[in-house]
Amino acid sequence: MDINHNTSFPDLMAGKNILYVHGFGSSGQSGTVTKLRELLPEAELTAPDLPIHPEEAMTLLRKTCDEIMPSLIIGTSMGGMYAEMLHGYDRILVNPAFKMGEDILKHNMLGKVTFLNPRQDGVKEFMMTKQIQAEYQAITGLCFANTEEEEQQRVWGLFGIEDPVVHTHDLFAASYRNALRFHGEHRMNDSILLHSVLPVIRWIDDRQEHRQRNIIYICIEETMERDGRPLPSVMKAYRFLLEFYDIYLVAAAPTNDPEYARKMQEWTFENLGVAAYNRLISTNRKDLLYGDYLIDGLDTNGSRDFMSTRINFGSDTFKTWDDIIEYFGRLGGQ
Repeated sequence: MDINHNTSFPDLMAGKNILYVHGFGSSGQSGTVTKLRELLPEAELTAPDLPIHPEEAMTLLRKTCDEIMPSLIIGTSMGGMYAEMLHGYDRILVNPAFKMGEDILKHNMLGKVTFLNPRQDGVKEFMMTKQIQAEYQAITGLCFANTEEEEQQRVWGLFGIEDPVVHTHDLFAASYRNALRFHGEHRMNDSILLHSVLPVIRWIDDRQEHRQRNIIYICIEETMERDGRPLPSVMKAYRFLLEFYDIYLVAAAPTNDPEYARKMQEWTFENLGVAAYNRLISTNRKDLLYGDYLIDGLDTNGSRDFMSTRINFGSDTFKTWDDIIEYFGRLGGQ
């Protein structure tokens, strides 16, 4: 689903500075920057054009951080590599190119390079020489210099499973715990921004603001047909609820099917993506869940004794997920 021009989240990162670090051969005037400004209209987004030489780029980025003190840094590809080294800030690295020096040779990038987007200095192309390639080789050796516990909660890596260019998930995961995969290729598009990057921005903003959202538990059986296909409108409902609530999926704890947990994990990734990261709970005691709402059409495993509001999915009041949307739409996050 592409972002339309009316899609925006004015409460998200409102009044905060965001630094966007672009990828190789791009600029601060990319389409990604435009879309981020549409999504987060109340945030101040800074996106400088990076110098070609990596040490000069890092000098500019550190100077920019000192000036604007960003609440969040988002880096894509080469920009993700740079952003990893900007310690002390919350960062999202999308398909980070931690092997830039190797990638330049591997993908035959030596020679004339034409910028993909206009730059403020008017330069349209440059020469990628072996000397500059060696500079990239050297600077990537400085990555992962600080992965202490405080940094662990500040750095998120997002990796497209169809990315044909950069393959650094395992390298990142060896140093950081928040290594997430998403359906997508190397280049950023509207869908990746909305369904993979935005949920992480929301988690970061909530943590910074010490914001506690009301919790909704959704029994996973109520999201799918018997053949595993998502129920009608369940994806629309899930994405709508994410704007206001903290959502968890609940599955029965497996007793005689060792593959069940793996299948449920795969289903949540395939259908819910990044937003479901660490949001699947296996339990046979729904009455012990602590939260505000439970959406469940079954009376099993303590569902009837859930301590807060139970939404009886499939009842006359909540026959479909469109009914769920209407109900929670009236509540507005309460």
